[in-house]
Amino acid sequence: MDAVFTDGDVVVIGPPSKLRLLTEVPRAVIGVGGLPFARRALMNAPRGDGRRVMLLPGLFNGDRSNLVLRRYLKALGYRADGWGLGRNFGQRAIGADGERLFSAIEAMGGGEPVTLVGVSLGGIMARIAAHRHPELVREVVTISSPFAGPPSATNVWRVYELLSGVRVDDPEVIAFAALAAEHPPVPTTAIWSASDGFVNGAICRDDRCRSIEIRSSHVWVQHNPQVLRAVAGVLGGG
Repeated sequence: MDAVFTDGDVVVIGPPSKLRLLTEVPRAVIGVGGLPFARRALMNAPRGDGRRVMLLPGLFNGDRSNLVLRRYLKALGYRADGWGLGRNFGQRAIGADGERLFSAIEAMGGGEPVTLVGVSLGGIMARIAAHRHPELVREVVTISSPFAGPPSATNVWRVYELLSGVRVDDPEVIAFAALAAEHPPVPTTAIWSASDGFVNGAICRDDRCRSIEIRSSHVWVQHNPQVLRAVAGVLGGG
């Protein structure tokens, strides 16, 4: 695990090591390379119940980034689709108060609650949606989403500021982060990795929700066979 230490009575969580950050891409390639060999095991997962599943992409990514996960869940029997809001540029994508995201969830559900599976920043947004509109959300699954700690525990907060156009110390961003850190009023699972090079795994889960540890890079984490199987297991009740 990366740096978690105390400064007096305060617990300080540091970002992942530079070595983990520098090895993100080769580790991602290795992870994705295991997909063809995991196909049989992946298809032995519990069959889907036909529920609607919305996949929320990570920072700067769009629906294409979740193509493998979407096709996998559809093959199992879920009605899985992307969020349809383009690339994830933070509140620029979902609206200042998240209203675009909430409308997209409501439209997808058509009167039924939707299961939200969010990657990284997408998972934080999924937790916020569950807080703001629990009637629209059936369940939340986050994948490597740093909802339980400060931006300083990541190696990407400056990139977030650049792409989103807002500062991490902006009052609205702080309020969103505080809401995401609270336990949602719906079943919630956090999938996280201690070997993540972008965000400290310690802030990707907490003691108030189910957590599943996998071994993966942050890059292409949603394509990792361990993650695919974990998501299928959660949705299938495993």
